[in-house]
Amino acid sequence: MSEHSEQVQSFSEQEGIRRAKLAELIAQENSPYQITSYPVSHTSLDLKENIEQLEGQEVAIAGRMMSRRVMGKASFAHIQDYEGRIQVYVRRDDVGLDAYDLFKNYDLGDILGVQGKAFVTRTGEVSVHAEKLELLCKCLKPLPEKWHGLQDMDLRYRQRYLDMIVNPEVRETFIKRTKIINAIRRFSDSRGFLEVDTPILHTLEIGAAARPFKTHHNTLDIDMFLRVETELYLKRLVVGGFDKVYELGRIFRNEGMSTKHNPEFTSIEMYQAYADYEDIMNLCEDLIRETALEVCGSTKITYQGQEVDFTSPWPRIGMAEAVKKESGIDFFAWQSDEEARACLKERNIHVEPHFTRGDCLAELFDEYVEHTLVQPTFIVDYPVEISPLAKRKPTDSRLTERFELFIVGAEFANGFSELNDPIDQRERFTRQVEERRKLGGVNASVDEDYLNALEYGLPPTGGIGIGIDRLIMLLTDNPSIRDVLLFPTMKPMG
Repeated sequence: MSEHSEQVQSFSEQEGIRRAKLAELIAQENSPYQITSYPVSHTSLDLKENIEQLEGQEVAIAGRMMSRRVMGKASFAHIQDYEGRIQVYVRRDDVGLDAYDLFKNYDLGDILGVQGKAFVTRTGEVSVHAEKLELLCKCLKPLPEKWHGLQDMDLRYRQRYLDMIVNPEVRETFIKRTKIINAIRRFSDSRGFLEVDTPILHTLEIGAAARPFKTHHNTLDIDMFLRVETELYLKRLVVGGFDKVYELGRIFRNEGMSTKHNPEFTSIEMYQAYADYEDIMNLCEDLIRETALEVCGSTKITYQGQEVDFTSPWPRIGMAEAVKKESGIDFFAWQSDEEARACLKERNIHVEPHFTRGDCLAELFDEYVEHTLVQPTFIVDYPVEISPLAKRKPTDSRLTERFELFIVGAEFANGFSELNDPIDQRERFTRQVEERRKLGGVNASVDEDYLNALEYGLPPTGGIGIGIDRLIMLLTDNPSIRDVLLFPTMKPMG
């Protein structure tokens, strides 16, 4: 008994049958695993779009067999490739008795190569009339049941390969994801921005609220941290003379997981010298509107049953103004941090002992305003306490020239006129480190090299960070970030 035959009994009945078929093929020296290539001439989409020119021509296709109907001496099957499905007509007299018997013994999920002539059936379906069949790879596990598909969301995320086989719309989401990212890059490049790569491993633990992943470099014998942003390195490059620069890549935050949060995610950060937050809001608006138009074909889309209109201009509303409108509470009326905290306690809103007036305004915004912002809206002029890298407003030192973009009740972008005063930045970094240590960041420290760069002079600069995964969720009408990540972070089984 061969090794393959000995293993059959340890699998399910269906898997055992498939492995027995594989063992028989190997015994006959017909192992599909020996095949190294196949001369594919056309995809399913090629044939459908060009059937008038290709009808009657010899073609070669390859893909996974997803259905089959055997009707005596002739059969129909559907082959699924990267671009869709196409019907194959197999007749015993054309492929030969032996090949036809082998074909009838193939299983759904097997990967086949088919050579034959392109034609259109009497019902109008573009098909391939097979003349030669070849088993290119054996599928050893049965595909999910035909009518119910793969419904278990946890299994779909864990086994994305299976999800993509049986749910074609999932493949479409990820094709669209790539188109969105490419559109964003084309937009950025067309505006004169230079794409760069900055370090993912940092030697400093920075950031106030964002908790980093920690690792250890053995050779240097030092702890290192996965980046929680790309901002400080990109602004170093502006100091160095790159007036327009961006990075599109992965960010890592050791925080909670939800439908809108994954520990590793994709963002783009862009910095433009001699620009302020008004200029950057215009840039953000153009980028998202033009990306939607290119990828979705319209500036109006539907997300989870709600119409979203990207037509310009988008409203720009002060954070304090928005909070006052929705809650009746006036940020500018507070005379102290204690008064602000007491105000929130009266509304049964959680406050920490160290919360400032700025922190309290942010809590009120989360409670009363954020969920109301369905259409694209810029919330501007954030308190200085929650904006450690933003420039103060010349007209009110309590506020900064900072904005966030909200759509369908969620944040999509964060930007500001960059703080370029090294003395003010040092003071804010110091407070930020103190807050980080209160949250458990015992290694938090001031980035002295960044302050050194600022002392050489950062020109007036505007910057922005955009959450790419959330934008893809919006443009593909998916409710969870896991739906737009090929391999989302999952808790190990068992």
